[in-house]
Amino acid sequence: MTLDLAQLGAEHEALMQFLYLAPIGLVQADIHGEVAMMNPVAAQLLMPLSRNGGLDNLFVALEGVAPELRNLVAHHAEPSGKVCDGLHVYLSAGQDGKRVPQILALTLLKLDPGRMMAVIGDITEQVRRERRLRQNDAWLNAILAGVKDYALVSLDLHGRVSDWNPSIGRVTGFGPDIVGQPYTAFYPPDAMTLEHRHDRLREADANGWSLDEGRRCRADGSMYWGSALIAPLPDREPLPGESGGAAYCLILRDIGDQYGLAERRHDDAVRDHLTGLANRRALFEAAERELGRSSIAPRPTALLVIDADHFKAINDRHGHPGGDVVLRHLAGVLGESFREVDVIARIGGEEFAVLLPSTDLARALPVAERLRASVAAHPVMLAGQPVHYTVSTGIAIAHDGDGGIDRLLAQADRALYAAKRAGRNRVDHWRSELDAHAGRQQENADAA
Repeated sequence: MTLDLAQLGAEHEALMQFLYLAPIGLVQADIHGEVAMMNPVAAQLLMPLSRNGGLDNLFVALEGVAPELRNLVAHHAEPSGKVCDGLHVYLSAGQDGKRVPQILALTLLKLDPGRMMAVIGDITEQVRRERRLRQNDAWLNAILAGVKDYALVSLDLHGRVSDWNPSIGRVTGFGPDIVGQPYTAFYPPDAMTLEHRHDRLREADANGWSLDEGRRCRADGSMYWGSALIAPLPDREPLPGESGGAAYCLILRDIGDQYGLAERRHDDAVRDHLTGLANRRALFEAAERELGRSSIAPRPTALLVIDADHFKAINDRHGHPGGDVVLRHLAGVLGESFREVDVIARIGGEEFAVLLPSTDLARALPVAERLRASVAAHPVMLAGQPVHYTVSTGIAIAHDGDGGIDRLLAQADRALYAAKRAGRNRVDHWRSELDAHAGRQQENADAA
């Protein structure tokens, strides 16, 4: 018994010490407000309300700022329970002339019919932050409501739209049903692979933002020239129970009117003047970017090199204007055969190349075969007469960005010449024995 009393006494002492040192104000009073215990934090918070330097009665101290408190307690019929929760009490602290507004949150608990406990906290800064946030939200909404060529989109950690606002509808025509779809919904179909979608998020995480410009797609299928900036948001970990909170901010901008002379000059510099396709420089730039990304996030990249068979004979028979018509015809077939994300380029006289991101040999082969069959089946019209021609194609695959574009192009070239040697109008792919064959040919040429 003596031991139990000693233990109870120690526990009571520990509890009183905790109440005394608690970082929030605690006041124990009787049902009439007479204070029995008040810790230092409570005394500091309530002292500005004291009229005579004393804080003997909680109701008296709060009478000027929370006069309803006494009635709340008097009308609380239950023997115990919460009388009020987070009641805001507004007061001014400091000396006359230097008083600053202060907001306290007061929670009053009825412990039993004769006692109550007040919990008091200073929430001045919290309220200020909440007001600033509401003000910023109001300003942002006003800005978004006023501009016509920007759309602000919230994305979750996987790049899916997590929120919808009127600016999205105004710029893109999409409605609330866009929520949950990937941000690539704003791009033309086949303009981005799944890996590219994740690349943009990784770039934003690494650099603080990721920006690209190009064709964008509205809900009605119409296209416009736009920019898309993705920036990671702070504090983006979802709360417990949330699965799709905002993690990134996407800003879409219609820059059709701002697509100026400098951009057009750059476009001219990377376009083939005859066919309108990308030129060799543009292909190499795109390949270096794609292979660089593949070295970070491994995936296969395919390169097709396509050559018009017996093109010299077409030029000899129909002249260079006829040859140009054939090249433009082939460019049109190429444009209809590949995805928006693929890069189609003219890299020589009658030689073309196509870069296919996230594509292995099993997927590249049937695409190349469809192209070969399509060219063979659709003659070009020259002087009112159909002229049939064919193409040969070599395929090479880079895994994890290995070797760079020079190696990839050399391998695709060897596969192309293997297809030519086999009779043309064929598709072949690179394999190691083609390198040995090329080596023997070089040795024979050197010996001759």
